[in-house]
Amino acid sequence: MDTYSSTLSPALDIGTGCYLLVVAVLSILGNLLILIMAFKRSSKMKPPELLSVNLAVTDLGAAVTMYPLAVASAWSHRWLGGDVTCIYYGLVGFFFGVASIMNLTVLAIVRFIVSLNLQSPEEKIGWKKVKMLCIWTWLYALIWALFPIVGWGRYGPEPFGLSCSLAWGQMKHEGFSFVISMFSFNLVVPSVVIFCCYFGIAFKLYFTYRKPENSNRVPNIIKLHRRLLIIAVLISAGFIGCWAPYGLVSLWSIVCDSSTIPPEVSLLPCMFAKSSTVYNPMIYYIFSQSFKREVKQMRAMCLGSSSYHVSNSINDNTIYMVKIKNSKPKIAARSTLQDITETKTVTLS
Repeated sequence: MDTYSSTLSPALDIGTGCYLLVVAVLSILGNLLILIMAFKRSSKMKPPELLSVNLAVTDLGAAVTMYPLAVASAWSHRWLGGDVTCIYYGLVGFFFGVASIMNLTVLAIVRFIVSLNLQSPEEKIGWKKVKMLCIWTWLYALIWALFPIVGWGRYGPEPFGLSCSLAWGQMKHEGFSFVISMFSFNLVVPSVVIFCCYFGIAFKLYFTYRKPENSNRVPNIIKLHRRLLIIAVLISAGFIGCWAPYGLVSLWSIVCDSSTIPPEVSLLPCMFAKSSTVYNPMIYYIFSQSFKREVKQMRAMCLGSSSYHVSNSINDNTIYMVKIKNSKPKIAARSTLQDITETKTVTLS
C-alpha cells in the first residue's frame, strides 16, 4: 500500500484543501498585520513586546512554508514529493510548533518577572536580554527538530496520507524515549510554567489594586491591565488547546495500534492544530484597542477614506509614552513615578 496516497474520500480531500487554504490566507494576512503594526510603532515598542512579534513570525513562517504544500497535496489526493518533502514538512512543522510553545513560555516568564517589579521605574528586562531569549527559542526549536534527522525519533506520513509529522506509530519501541522527552519538555512543562506565571500575575495584580493606597488609581488603567492579561491567557490557552487533541491522538497511536483510529478521526485534530496560527491576530483585534484602531486606520487609508478619526482615549499605545521629567516639582515627580509604575504593569503585554 502506498503510504502517500490519501485514505480519505475525494470530496473530503477537496474540503480539507479548501479549509487549509482559508487558514493559510487568514494566518498570513493576520500575522502580517501584526508585523506591520509593530514596525510602524517600533520607536515606542517596549522590550517584552518583541516576544509577541517573534510569536507572529513563527505563525507566519508556518503558514508560508507548510500550508501551500498541504493544500496542493489535498487537491491531488496524495502527498506530493515523496520522502523528501515529507521529511521537510515534518521538520518544519515540528520546528515552528516548538518555537511557538517556547516563545509563549518565555513570554509568560518575562511578564511574571516584570510584574514583580512594578514599583521600579527602571527596565528589568532590556532589549539585549529579550533578543537573546528570542534567539534561544529558535535554537532550542531547531535542536529538537533535528533530533529525528540524526536518529532520535522519526518523521513520516500521517495515517490519512495528506500530511507528514512525527511518525508516532513507528516510535513505540525505538523512539519511545524521544516521545516521552518531547511531550515532557515541549508540552507538559511549558504548559505548567505558563499557567503558574499567569496565575501569579493575576494574584499580584489583584492584591496590588486591593491595597488602600491604590484605591484612587484610574479605573481605565485597571481595565487595561485586565484586558492585557486576558489577551496573554487567551493566546496561550488557544495554542495549547489547539495542539492538545493532536497530542492525545498521537499518544494513542503509540500506546495502542494506530490502525484502530479511523483516518477521518486522525484528520480532525491535525486540522485543528494547524488553525492555531490564525487565532492570535483575531485575539489582538478583539481585545486590543490600539491594534483594532490601527487596522481600521490602514483599511481607511487603503480605501482612500479620510473620515476615520483617531480617539484620544487611553489605549494600549499611548500609555507607553509616560516619562519622568526631572524639571517638575517633587509632587509632580511622585505622580509621574506612579504613572511609570502603571506603565510598567502595562508592559506585561
